Amino acid sequence: MKIRVLGCSGAIAKNCRTTSFLIDHDVLVDAGTGVGDLSLAEMRRIDHVLLTHSHLDHIAALPLMVDAISAQRSSPVQIHALQCTIDALKLHIFNNVIWPDFSTIPSAAAPFVTFHPLAVGEQLQLAAKHIEVLPAVHTVPAVGYAVRPAAGVGHWVFTGDTERNPALWARINQLHVAMLVIETAFSDRESDLARKSLHLSPASLADELEYIKPGQCYPIYVTHTKPAETGLIMEEITRFGKLQSATGQCSHDIRWLSTGQEFEL
Repeated sequence: MKIRVLGCSGAIAKNCRTTSFLIDHDVLVDAGTGVGDLSLAEMRRIDHVLLTHSHLDHIAALPLMVDAISAQRSSPVQIHALQCTIDALKLHIFNNVIWPDFSTIPSAAAPFVTFHPLAVGEQLQLAAKHIEVLPAVHTVPAVGYAVRPAAGVGHWVFTGDTERNPALWARINQLHVAMLVIETAFSDRESDLARKSLHLSPASLADELEYIKPGQCYPIYVTHTKPAETGLIMEEITRFGKLQSATGQCSHDIRWLSTGQEFEL
């Protein structure tokens, strides 16, 4: 299973693209601005889109992608999300005001997109991949995902946007995690804003990583940093990593996610 990072920034700026991951060639996790770097041929091969939540940085490219490729496909793009997220897309995006309602175009019987509700804890098989819907704690209903090849054991785990989330760790500790992608949107100097917007900062990230079961070790990739804060966030996370080592605590394998990276599990 191949994971390609199309975007992993918490906002836009030069060379900063918002959240989107391409798994193999046919499953897209979130549809931020990074989708725009795909060719038409690459977009046309995407059969499934898994959305974590309805915020713009995670869905911005979805209507434009569908518009670009729909007439070239013989089957609809399947959009999988919480029912609340689907309702928001229908009300605010695919509403024939902001963008055409592609769930009824060219006809209700043969639309360009179909919507498929998910629930936390649900497990499904899509395109030779096993996908589990994980809990998230955010300002709107949200989820994360654990994805592995249908015949494999190692999971790629993506938290989505989340703040402190004990239920997530309870489930992660039961999985064979090959790679964890976790958000840290703000620096500690913006910790109040992080709490109010239900995002992590380095201090709360450190608290969350303490939930990892002793003996488990896997690479942890930090995503969703705000462009103006990225340097400081990196410094603060590096600092708490050194502090852990100096005090004899288990230090985690924390790395930085960047657009264009590719992984194979």
